[in-house]
Amino acid sequence: MMRAWYTFTYVLWILGEIVKGSFAVAAGVYSPRTRSSPAIVEYPLRATTDLEIIAMASSITITPGTLVVGTAHGTLEEGPSLFVHVLFAASREQVVEDLREMEQRLLRASRGPGGAEAALLPRRSRSAVDERFADGRAVRRIRAAGHRTGPGGHAGPGGSSHEQSREQEEDER
Repeated sequence: MMRAWYTFTYVLWILGEIVKGSFAVAAGVYSPRTRSSPAIVEYPLRATTDLEIIAMASSITITPGTLVVGTAHGTLEEGPSLFVHVLFAASREQVVEDLREMEQRLLRASRGPGGAEAALLPRRSRSAVDERFADGRAVRRIRAAGHRTGPGGHAGPGGSSHEQSREQEEDER
């Protein structure tokens, strides 16, 4: 029930941001002097699921005066990032703070009241090079099935069945 409330308040908040952004863009367009101060900032996400990342990117892009211009693939040590173009940037620090507020509200809506704080926990590190990347789990599954994964890949299951079942359990977490 709490997530429904947070989702409702997030939708109302984002609608308010859309209205504010619309007025800011209109004022910038119709002003006799240039009011824009554009900037592109990298925003490291705390969101981890595809749905959360898509919702965050969509929320940014739907807000007038902001646009997601790129993404950076996350690793298990470092999360994904969005590159955001802002038309009216008071400062880069203020842009990051505003994005942090948006993400905080979004994570509360998607995970519940303590959801955003859980995103601050450190990521687990893995030793294999392929496994630095989030899709390293897919590479392990392909290798376990006996398929080559590219130059230097091997054709057989890597290790004992006990190791494979342990890795599958880690993937499901």
